[in-house]
Amino acid sequence: MSQLRSGVCRLCRRAGMKLFLKGRRCNTDKCSVDKRPYPPGQHGKRRIRHSDYGVRLKEKQKVKNIYGVSEKRMKKYYQVAAKTKGVTGEIMLQLLERRLDNVVFRSNLALSRSQARELVNHGHIYLNGRRVNIPSCSVSVDDAITVKKRDASRKIIKNNEEMAEDRPIPSWLEVAKGKLEVKVNSLPSREDIVVPIEEQFIVEFYSR
Repeated sequence: MSQLRSGVCRLCRRAGMKLFLKGRRCNTDKCSVDKRPYPPGQHGKRRIRHSDYGVRLKEKQKVKNIYGVSEKRMKKYYQVAAKTKGVTGEIMLQLLERRLDNVVFRSNLALSRSQARELVNHGHIYLNGRRVNIPSCSVSVDDAITVKKRDASRKIIKNNEEMAEDRPIPSWLEVAKGKLEVKVNSLPSREDIVVPIEEQFIVEFYSR
């Protein structure tokens, strides 16, 4: 699991857009991207011209930060996608979307992907009836994600559901809110990626 050791708001400002790394805070007036819409650092307000390499590196870093994965894991996703039949960039994003921590977040059981990773690590989440504590675990069609049958676990996640009820749930997931259950109806498509990502830049970065 990748850990963000610096201020996550700096990552959003560096990317030039909201990556929603702090959950609901990103939709409030406290969001740093709204308050300071320029890159962090002493020379942040200067106009920066990126090279072709810089543009591709920036896009790769943005996706890494969104999903909270390490460089080693990111490169592995690209290598698997490159060996799979189909469009490499789309398959790579599909692999990222199928991560268990991302499914927990996209199902509104967590307010951010970092919180989703914490819930999985601490054993609050079950996959097909078995406790899983590996956030990078990949889900498949017809998989069922449930919450540990413990009052403390269910209280946390019910509260998250109420706070995130205005966030749309992708069509490939079916959520039974009252039961705190999620079913994977299909694999995610490219249209399900709501954050603007130029995946071809990432493919070009790794294939150079």
